[in-house]
Amino acid sequence: MILEVREVTKQFGGLTAVDRVSFSLEGGEILGLIGPNGAGKTTLFNCVNGVYPPTKGKVTFKGKNITGRHTYDVARLGLSRTHQIVRPLNELTVRDNVIAGACYGKDNLSIRAAAATAEEVLETVRLAQRAELLASSLNVAQKKRLELARALAAGPDLLLLDEVLAGLNNTEVSGMLDTIRHIRDHGVTIIMIEHIMHAVMNLSDRIIVLNYGEMIADGPPAEVSQNEQVIEAYLGNPELAEQILEEGRA
Repeated sequence: MILEVREVTKQFGGLTAVDRVSFSLEGGEILGLIGPNGAGKTTLFNCVNGVYPPTKGKVTFKGKNITGRHTYDVARLGLSRTHQIVRPLNELTVRDNVIAGACYGKDNLSIRAAAATAEEVLETVRLAQRAELLASSLNVAQKKRLELARALAAGPDLLLLDEVLAGLNNTEVSGMLDTIRHIRDHGVTIIMIEHIMHAVMNLSDRIIVLNYGEMIADGPPAEVSQNEQVIEAYLGNPELAEQILEEGRA
């Protein structure tokens, strides 16, 4: 078991953004996290990787209690994430952005070792040819890949992806999905928040659904897509759910 989340709750004043969420994750899985806007998905990520301490509950990563630990401590243990709104270091090159990620990751690499890691990661995310460009010169799809590269360079065992497909066209989505599969196949466990349903439903081994901070479903994509609560809260109708699965198979 690589991750265990037990009864995690996060309150902001009188607002409960995440309400007693529990799940576990085996190494090598891709777990999809879906739900309406404002359902608490990113807040849950923030509780897992140390942006926010949970109000209640416990997070265990690789057998260690990481509840409330700082993000840099969690990164050193092998848990990395991307952010929905990408914020590259615009004044640095693509390569130097990735080197920065490698230096502050699990293996505490030297600059020379981080540079070698950056070269490998840039090949993986298909940005090697843009390594010398300033990060500010990249388009949206390329900045998404750079965000992924920085997180991957940290050497994670668990990678949290927050809407890494947002803003991409169909060709770019397909390419990013291939990259995510490649990362998983090389030993990285993944949790991804995503609104592109045909993508997340057909990439994930399991799906968790949040609604108003509560977990309303946890199971295989085909099962979750037919869950009445999920259809009512998010998918709309059973025909649409089946269409989503068929689009992904095509």
